[in-house]
Amino acid sequence: MYTQNEIKQMVLPLLKSKGKSYRKFKKVLARKAKKTERIETRTDDGLETTNRAKVGDYIVKNQTDAGEEYVMSLNKFKDRYKYKKRSKSGYCEYEPKGRILALEVNKSFLKKFKLDDEFYFEAAWGAKMITKEKDFLVCPIDGDEIYRIARKEFFETYEIERE
Repeated sequence: MYTQNEIKQMVLPLLKSKGKSYRKFKKVLARKAKKTERIETRTDDGLETTNRAKVGDYIVKNQTDAGEEYVMSLNKFKDRYKYKKRSKSGYCEYEPKGRILALEVNKSFLKKFKLDDEFYFEAAWGAKMITKEKDFLVCPIDGDEIYRIARKEFFETYEIERE
């Protein structure tokens, strides 16, 4: 399993040279964690990763078929989302404002790095994150972390940025 630093060293140069800029178009639901919570991020193809939310972190729920949840710190959340309206079940709706660089994990990518069609790396929060062929490896424009977005959920939430 690659560490976050190792995956950044491998993938960031490729993202900057061959990646495309995308913007998240789908609004999310989010709520503040009131206690320590263990969050499992599940996509349509299974468990992606786990994380622990601390009091004050945000639990973000994508409005996709899978409704995958993930944890964000208050600062990251404020940088990436803007409040829209109150919603159901203690969640509020937020509009995304961040952009990412994304690169498909295709056969040539796997061959270049001598990877199997399913591999793991350490997410920015220290947990194991799965990546599969045809998924996307992405980073925010500032390049501070690399993470996986499963293919189906990627196309449900992101669109290429128009020039």
